[in-house]
Amino acid sequence: MKTINLLGSTGSIGVQSLDVARARGYKVEALAAFSDVEKIEQQIREFKPEYAALVDEKAADDLKVRVKDTSTKVLSGMEGVAFCGSEAKGEITLNSVVGMAGLGPTIKAIEAGKTIALANKETLVAGGRLVTDLAKKKGVSILPVDSEHSAIFQCLLGKPSNKALKRIILTASGGPFFGKTKEELKNVTLKDALKHPSWSMGQKITIDSATMFNKGLELIEAVWLFDVSPDMIDIVVHRESIVHSLIEYDDNSVIAQLGHPDMRLPIQFALTYPERFESPEKQLDLWEVGNLTFFKPDYENFPCMDICKDAIRVGGLMPAAVNCANEEANLLFRQEKISFNDIPRLIKEASATLKNKLDYVLEDVYNTDILMRETVRKLASS
Repeated sequence: MKTINLLGSTGSIGVQSLDVARARGYKVEALAAFSDVEKIEQQIREFKPEYAALVDEKAADDLKVRVKDTSTKVLSGMEGVAFCGSEAKGEITLNSVVGMAGLGPTIKAIEAGKTIALANKETLVAGGRLVTDLAKKKGVSILPVDSEHSAIFQCLLGKPSNKALKRIILTASGGPFFGKTKEELKNVTLKDALKHPSWSMGQKITIDSATMFNKGLELIEAVWLFDVSPDMIDIVVHRESIVHSLIEYDDNSVIAQLGHPDMRLPIQFALTYPERFESPEKQLDLWEVGNLTFFKPDYENFPCMDICKDAIRVGGLMPAAVNCANEEANLLFRQEKISFNDIPRLIKEASATLKNKLDYVLEDVYNTDILMRETVRKLASS
């Protein structure tokens, strides 16, 4: 029986991870979230973890009162979240925390020797070699949870040698604005941007999908997960979200992983690897799907993909800079303070101010986060 520490338990990935834990009968040792007291209380009463944490201190105080009749110890703040991921008894820490906040808990969990099931892109985008080097040093496996990286991981399981891989092909749904021009994107609303055609996700990730920044993040993450150069990764728009990603070998043979757009499959594979079990996802009937279509990405009208690819080519702190600038620009758009087209503009202008360091430490990453957020806010208000 696997034992799990789940960070981000009340979000979309967290809830679906608990679906998998419930179906497989896995023990959940710790739960952590931001502030959703009601949802995490329900989770505590069902899964009976030893620890639970909420980032919001007032919410954590409320939770302590609500679950005082249980044996669960309630912690607070990011320190509490990190404790749940590293000190609780789970052998696997599944990190589905959104944004830069996920980096610290991942590092703590790796230092504690936990296997990492990673649904937090920013861990590798911002942390890069700091995370991968630490994982190698500690002998810790980082298993991808994102559907695209899980697909690549599954395809690579049959790879004969490191030299055989020619190309990784990331699929993208294209988001809600596929086919629109910059002129048409000028006046799109928050409501419009939250209408994702394939996946049910939180607001931040859904906006990242609309701008295609999410795909840029996935490209950077793939560089670190699979130890490849950014020029070995291509993106293709696949509206049906059935082909989750592909790899190409030197002989031009292409292997793909297919399935319905249900995150429970990649979550389960990360938790059960190297075994496979019956899945909650329904069986794929290709005759029901009918057609699979593929399109070139629109880099002109959705420049965030190129911004990310350029950032990982530059290296150092630049991937962290564009990620942190995006987090702030994304937030401002969700607060309806800037337009949709302002997001890539602000990312590009803010990251251009970075004094890059190729050799960096964790403190540099956090300082870059602060700087980029401040810079985006200043640029947005000017």
